[in-house]
Amino acid sequence: MDKKRKHDMPNEVTISSIIINDYERVLTEWLKVQSAEGVKRTDLVSGKESEQQSRDLLSAMAKAMPKEATDDNLDLAEPGWEPVRDALETIAENRTQRGVSTTEMGWFIGALKQPLFKILQGEIGEKPRILMREIWNVTRLIDQISLHAIETLVSKREAIIERQRAEMTEVAAPVVKIWDSIVTVPLIGTLDSFRAQTVMENLLDAIVQWEAEVAIIDITGVSTVDTMVAQHLLKTAAAVRLMGAECVICGISPKIAQTVVNLGVELPNIVTRVDLESGLAYAFERVGVIAGRG
Repeated sequence: MDKKRKHDMPNEVTISSIIINDYERVLTEWLKVQSAEGVKRTDLVSGKESEQQSRDLLSAMAKAMPKEATDDNLDLAEPGWEPVRDALETIAENRTQRGVSTTEMGWFIGALKQPLFKILQGEIGEKPRILMREIWNVTRLIDQISLHAIETLVSKREAIIERQRAEMTEVAAPVVKIWDSIVTVPLIGTLDSFRAQTVMENLLDAIVQWEAEVAIIDITGVSTVDTMVAQHLLKTAAAVRLMGAECVICGISPKIAQTVVNLGVELPNIVTRVDLESGLAYAFERVGVIAGRG
């Protein structure tokens, strides 16, 4: 017998037959449990949305169950469970945007166990062996769905965090055109390797966009520099030269200067200036502009 269909015996009460044939009852009881257990977060997800999500997931389960096993052969990765995975994807997307926690997501799915247990008890309570089998099938099925939902939620949350990090890094490494042929990147705070890489990419793009001859990297507001960051600065300066421009690093504090020396990092052929003012003066001279003092 096909392992995916052996649970579909005629007139046999199973988790599949209950969800398919007693759909509305299961849904009603599930929503009641959500309310009783405090699973519903109406402050984040409205009651109407929560009901629709519950209906969508239960409908997806009813659609998948005739095709896939719910016994020991259960595998949520099988093609037949795609409707369930799709429903969870949509629910996780919505709940991630609303700030629902992984625990709350797990309880939302887990609340489906209680009505299923209750219905099974009423239908086959006098058949303890079959009852225990179906209770175990329910537990395994809901647990797998719950874990998949949590993993999906975590994945989407990590994607949002990564996107926000990239956006913050972009803002934290702005390239400013301060004169014809002169651009600068004022850096403040911690300069890690990821941010240093972003600085280089933004700076090179700006050189092309504005046809810059001098690129000033102002690290006055940077507190510390490690070996990796120093190497990134060297690579940035080299890349700027390859673009036909000159790189000026200004604002190197005594602490950073000592760190660079102690690390044994050399800055060959790189123009450095003590502060932004002297860096600008060099840049103006480099492009043939006479900078006067007020």
